[in-house]
This record gives sequence, structure tokens and C-alpha cells, in this order.
Amino acid sequence: MVNNFKSILSISILFLLIGCFGEDKEPSPVSISGQTMGTTYNVTVVDNPLRLSKENLKKHIEKALNEVNKKMSNWYDHSEISAVNDDTRGKPIDLSQELFDVINISTDIHNKSNGAFDITAAPLINLWGFGPNKSERKVPSVSEVNAALELVGQKKLLKLIPGLNQLKKRNSLVSINLSAIAKGYGIDKVASTLKKQKIQNFLVEIGGDLITSGTNKNGNAWSIGIEAPKVESRIVQSVIKIQNQAMATSGDYKNFFEKNGIRYSHIIDPKTGYPIRHKTLSVTVVAETATLADGWATAMLVLGNNDGMIVANKLGIPVFFISSHEKMFITEESDEFKKIAAGNH
Repeated sequence: MVNNFKSILSISILFLLIGCFGEDKEPSPVSISGQTMGTTYNVTVVDNPLRLSKENLKKHIEKALNEVNKKMSNWYDHSEISAVNDDTRGKPIDLSQELFDVINISTDIHNKSNGAFDITAAPLINLWGFGPNKSERKVPSVSEVNAALELVGQKKLLKLIPGLNQLKKRNSLVSINLSAIAKGYGIDKVASTLKKQKIQNFLVEIGGDLITSGTNKNGNAWSIGIEAPKVESRIVQSVIKIQNQAMATSGDYKNFFEKNGIRYSHIIDPKTGYPIRHKTLSVTVVAETATLADGWATAMLVLGNNDGMIVANKLGIPVFFISSHEKMFITEESDEFKKIAAGNH
């Protein structure tokens, strides 16, 4: 299961080929950047209204991001999700609408991915040294992994109570880690904030994950580069054009540790309790919202290209897999991703 290091080291491996900052007589789009969620954010607005200064626009953006952090950050002791994790009363817990919605979406991805996506994987993330507790990165014993697995499995351990916006933890010691989906939700909140300001043409990116609305300065769809999974260089593996869609990439090749010649990824399979060992290095997902794209990118990486492709085609999810094969990269596209790629030509 991915953790916050996905954000810190920008494990999602996208970068932007916006192509709209060339010399032109027209004013350049408004560009705003900053720090959030342990990584950077970049917002490009094409049609910023004259009534809204760049400084005021940035305030709106950062207010939206701060609200998400206060609700969903496992790295903030006073966040709502931290309070949920600390609650050991065994009674239903009142949730904000935002947190309820994210857990509800997470549950749907969990069920449809056959458990590959699991927000209760926090004990495993911490055990392997990739969580907010800053524990040592080491190979745990089998008994330690098995003990952690007792507190993993959101289908059996979490129960949402619709209408009341409540969550029941079936084991009071269960803890939730939202870092595999909260970044996407933050992107969506910024997009919603911009639309409330009557802005229609923009791109919002956090740590490589993004959402687009309308067109770029030239009136075209946004061109997005999918980076090859190489630590030492940034090479474009593929480019697609998207419009009014979100895109997220999850990868396992930057954040890991080695022990006795074995590489242990930060992407942990919540069903086995161990880092993934298949050959899939990165997965890119296109979806209607960044929340869905972010969560499904993690789920697909845990599944790997073989099982992931079956799920992607069954559910009609646009997914692009990059796997290693004899020191080469092999790319595979789901049926829906092929349609997007075909429409770019």
C-alpha cells in the first residue's frame, strides 16, 4: 500500500507538457506554485478573471488545500483522520462530509480491486518504515507481519453508516492511512474552488497527479507526458491529450530500501503484508476525478499488469502499465486507455 512518501518523493511519475508558455502576443496564463502534502503543487489558469488577483487566487487555492490536510493528513496530529485513529471507544464516530465521502470512495475501490486498495494498511506501512511514525526501514519478522495483518482489511474492519455520516471501527485499534487517495481529493477540491470563481480553463497538479478543465491557452486539450520509470533521468514514455479529466501515476521505483541484495518497495500488498514483487514499475490511470485516479493508480500497481489489466478491462478503466522485462520497459494499455490514445491521433 502506498504511503505519504508517494507524495514526498513524487512517486506518481507524471510531468506536464502543457505547451502554452511560448512567445505570444496574448498574456500568459496565470501560474501559481507552492508546497503541500509533502510535495509541490502547480496550478495553471488560462481564464483568470480580472477581478481576482494572482495573490487572492493563491489564497483560495491554499485555503482549499489546508482544509484537506486538516481532515485527511496522517502527518498532522490534530487532523480529523488522526482523531479517528486515536478513538478507541468502540462507538460510531461522527465524520465530516468530506472525510465520509473519501472513505466511501475508498471502500468502493477496495471492493472492486479485490482488496488491493486498503486504507486500513497503516500498521503494515508503519511496520516497514514508510509511515508517519518514522520507524526504521527494515525487514520485519513473519510474526510481526502476521500481527499487523490482524488489523488490516477495511471490508471486515470498517463500517460506514450512511445518513448519519458515521464510521464504526469493528476493532478499536484499527488505524486508517489516506495518503494513497487524499492527494487526489486535494486536487479535486482545488478544481472545485476554481470553478466557484467562474474559472473554466485550468490544470491543477500536485506531486505529478493532476486534473484538467477546458483547454490550454491555445484552445487545445492539455498534453500530458507519462514519464519512463527511471530514477536517473526524466524521459517521456508516452504522451496523451486529456480534457476535463484527471490523471494519476503510481510507481515503486524511487522509494524503497535494500537488504541482503533484495529490494523492498514502499508499495505494500495489504493482503500479503509484504512489498509487491511483480515486474510492474508504474501505473497511470485516467478518471473523471483525481480522487478516483489517485486511488485506482495505487490499486492497479498493487495488482500488477496481469491482474490489473483484467480488472481494468472488466470495469472500463483507462490504465497504462509500464513493466520491466530483461532490462527493457514493456508498456500495456487497457481497452479504454487505447481509445484515449487513439483519439489523440
